[in-house]
Amino acid sequence: QLQLVESGGGLVQPGGSLRLSCAASGASLNYYAVAWIRQAPGKEREGVSSISTSDEATYYSDSVKGRFTISVDDTKKTVYLQMNSLKPEDTAIYYCAADPLWGTTWPRWDEYDYWGQGTQVTVSS
Repeated sequence: QLQLVESGGGLVQPGGSLRLSCAASGASLNYYAVAWIRQAPGKEREGVSSISTSDEATYYSDSVKGRFTISVDDTKKTVYLQMNSLKPEDTAIYYCAADPLWGTTWPRWDEYDYWGQGTQVTVSS
């Protein structure tokens, strides 16, 4: 079955950049919706970005639009989240999640069936 593993988190200064990776094993991410969802201490989970691996349509939350970029590689095995101009408010555990997507109706943030273990992103001076 599909398994997801996040990597690339760490400590970065405000204004810095970080690239997160979500590696799939057991299956390729063909015809999937893949999302990055984060949770900061004391806050609700927040959907950050998502991508359709079939047509590579993307979505970004208002809080990260213009700063973050989601992409999928040609093998459909890895999804990336390039994070630029990082702010302290971006500090959170970032999770990769996936769900089959054969039509046009994407899953809600709480409807994804496959989740990674998360990777910590800390933005601090």
